[in-house]
Amino acid sequence: MAGRGPAPKDPSKRRRRNTSEPETVIVPDDELRGPELPEGVLGVDDDGDPVDWHPMTRLMWDEWRASPQAQTFLGSDWTFLIDTALMHHTMWAKGRWEFASEVRLRVAKFGATPEDRARLKLKVDDPTNARQAPVQRPDGVTDINSRRARLTG
Repeated sequence: MAGRGPAPKDPSKRRRRNTSEPETVIVPDDELRGPELPEGVLGVDDDGDPVDWHPMTRLMWDEWRASPQAQTFLGSDWTFLIDTALMHHTMWAKGRWEFASEVRLRVAKFGATPEDRARLKLKVDDPTNARQAPVQRPDGVTDINSRRARLTG
């Protein structure tokens, strides 16, 4: 009987595979997608005029429509985002901030923040974001010693 303990297990029969899912890369194309915010869903004001969407909600909606992620949205995604926009409008127009956590959770599902996109393994690739040349230092200084020499002597 050689060695101690049980024989090593066959590595091909491991249960856990430590491979990661590949990232989905989306290239922005500056195209406006999805529907406009629906009119008439917010009711009417005291004068009988239809209530307009809050400007911050319009801004949020336009950002989603122009976002690179919008390339992947289906009809059901847009419906879900309209429901989210209703909560967003209520939050801003009526000061009902208890909706903020739900709005945050809902937009996270679509990759609203860099952290959300990392969790979704979604990468937005900017083709105009070429490698930048290093910034030239003023006065032709290449290192701190030459700068010190010029200043002191």
